[in-house]
This record gives sequence, structure tokens and C-alpha cells, in this order.
Amino acid sequence: MLRQSRLLRAGIIVASATTLAGCGAMTAQNPDGGLSPINGIATERHDHLMLFGADVVAYFTEGRHVQGSPQYSSRHQGVDFHFATAEHKAVFDADPTAYLPQYGGYCTNGIAFGIPWGGNAEDFLVHDGKLYIFGGEVSKQAVMLDLERNLALADKYWAEEVAGNNSFWQRTKRLVIRVPHYQSGDEQAAAVEAARTRTGG
Repeated sequence: MLRQSRLLRAGIIVASATTLAGCGAMTAQNPDGGLSPINGIATERHDHLMLFGADVVAYFTEGRHVQGSPQYSSRHQGVDFHFATAEHKAVFDADPTAYLPQYGGYCTNGIAFGIPWGGNAEDFLVHDGKLYIFGGEVSKQAVMLDLERNLALADKYWAEEVAGNNSFWQRTKRLVIRVPHYQSGDEQAAAVEAARTRTGG
């Protein structure tokens, strides 16, 4: 009975999410190809634009978020990328996998809970030569409380549940059937504040 109730709730959430988000978002985030799902949007020129058009090369070369331009665009495995300069486009085209954001550009914190959701182009970390995106500063700080453990969890859930699956279905599943270590945003914010108090930061 409990299982049927959960499945019913999941169905209602999916129907609501689909209605609210629209088919465009579902399609944009779930391209055909090896990079699915992605934190992407549809534009007039591109169906699957990664990270709202952020220049993924700039995170590595400039250490900051830089918005790309449709003038300098590339497509890799069915996903579109924008760059701020022709040089950045050329660098990406020479070795795309070196510059791809981890977990399809979704919030690293969310993926550590099996939830492909969120991810702001402005909130990021380059660590061990990889680009990680976050849903906000608190989300990033929560992951940083135990970086290696949280990245290991994100790697696990991405590989076992998220990669290659529909982002909306996966999100719904893990919002209803939460992972054992799940924490709400408020709980994470409290943990970040407690750590800041302990360290006097």
C-alpha cells in the first residue's frame, strides 16, 4: 500500500513538473547522445545549449564564468556550446571532453543525492582538472564540507542512475524516494553555518 501511494505521488509530481516546465525544457535537457541528460536550454538556434551558453573553456583559462556568444558555437555529441572567442572554440574543438562540465552541468550537490536539478553557470569549482557546477553558494559550500566524499557520491549516482536517463523522471524518483543521506536546503545551510562558526570564518 505504501509503495502504491509513493508511486501515485510520483505520478502526480511528474505530471505537474511536465506541465509547469513544458515540453521544451524536457527536450532541451535530454538530447539523444552520450551526454544526456544535461543542464541545457533550447534557443532559436540551438535545441540543447549547455549551461545557458556559458563558455566552458573560460572556467579553465580565466578562472571565471564568461558568457559565450552564438557567433562562436560548437556541437559535441548533440549538445551545443557557446564560446566568447574563436580561440576558445578552437581549444574546445581540439579536445571537447577536457572541458565538459561534470554531471551534465547539473548542480554537483544535487547529483550527490541522485537529483539532476539546478546549476548556475556562475557557481563553479575547477578541481583536479574537472569543472563542477553548483546551484548557489550555499550548495557549493555544503559540498566543500567533505569534498571528496561528496564527489564520490555524485560520481556513483551519476554512473548508476542519472547518466543516460531522463532528467525529469530521475529527479521525480529521487525527490520521492530519497537517498539515505539526503539533506534539505535548510539542513545544508545549517551545516555550513555550523562549520563556519566552528572555524570562526
